[in-house]
Amino acid sequence: MSQVKDRKSERLKRKLRIKYKIRGTQERPRLCVYKSLNHIYAQLIDDESGATLVSASTLDLDLKDKIKGSNINSAKVVGEAIAKKALEKGIKSVVFDRNGYIYHGKVKALADSARETGLKF
Repeated sequence: MSQVKDRKSERLKRKLRIKYKIRGTQERPRLCVYKSLNHIYAQLIDDESGATLVSASTLDLDLKDKIKGSNINSAKVVGEAIAKKALEKGIKSVVFDRNGYIYHGKVKALADSARETGLKF
């Protein structure tokens, strides 16, 4: 009898495999991306203290007028916003955590726009 594996369980397995290799510090926090059906979220996390340093998402009030839906353009805007907030706090370099998602589409757009704005991966 073959077992049917769904997308979510496969992503969670990839996430755990990546989680043990990537650690965020105060100097170089982890840029974690999460995407739901309707929104995309990005956080800079210091794993040593367990604190979120900066966050941005499609739910932010200052981004609401620039974003329509959850698409690649929205991901670009969120990537640009997280990079600007990080640079304001003096964070220039991050470790990218794609959270088990394939580096394609929205995740790639968010990462590329954060790089263009000034973050170093």
